[in-house]
Amino acid sequence: MAGSEIKKAQEQLFAPGTSSRAKYATLVVGQPGFGALLKYEFVVMLTQARPGAIGLALRKTLYPWLLGSCGRKVIFGQNVVLRHPHKIHIGDHVVIDDNCLLDAKGESNRGIRIGSRVFVGRNTILSCKNGDIEIADGANIGFNCEVFSASRVTVGKDVLMAAYGYIIGGDHDFSDSSAAVLAQSRKSAGVAIGDGVWLGAGAEILDGVAIGEHAVIGAGAVVRDNVGPHAIAVGIPARVVSSRVAQTDR
Repeated sequence: MAGSEIKKAQEQLFAPGTSSRAKYATLVVGQPGFGALLKYEFVVMLTQARPGAIGLALRKTLYPWLLGSCGRKVIFGQNVVLRHPHKIHIGDHVVIDDNCLLDAKGESNRGIRIGSRVFVGRNTILSCKNGDIEIADGANIGFNCEVFSASRVTVGKDVLMAAYGYIIGGDHDFSDSSAAVLAQSRKSAGVAIGDGVWLGAGAEILDGVAIGEHAVIGAGAVVRDNVGPHAIAVGIPARVVSSRVAQTDR
């Protein structure tokens, strides 16, 4: 979480005079009123952890009740967790695998938008802290990945993000050495991943980075500067070592 968001969440959790129901609704449901809470709890209790084909069928039917919008033939795996689900929009033919977290939390953000024919691998986290995440059509997000946004993160069409990858659309301000980093503000310039990019296993894309279309980022690379279209970048910190266009022309 962002430092300021962690502090805000802690203040909400421990605020005196606020009921547990109100705190839970603010942090998880994201909408006021007992009706919204009741609908959320009904769907989660009946479907979230239910195994097998029955669980898949129930989630396919009932999860769209909670979402801002949901297309056709969307599959939700077991234990998929939705937070502030009214700000989550999903296209057609999408798979959200087991144990994923889709967290659209924020006071003024648009939330999470997932295009059509997108795969989100198991144990992956899409996390907004008053930011937005947009994943375009055909993208494939591997297992155990995290996409974090404190402002705006975009993932282009047909992007392949291998397992254990991180896209980090935000950073901590640690300029005040006398204060805990947790107590200081977060800054965020956002991240933009172009169409057709391949992010290798364990790659980390830091805040403020733009990666051009059809670029390749090597496994384990830490990208802190922009990478141009068709470039191949590897290492810590990542540096461009070749071009896919040059290889194709040989």
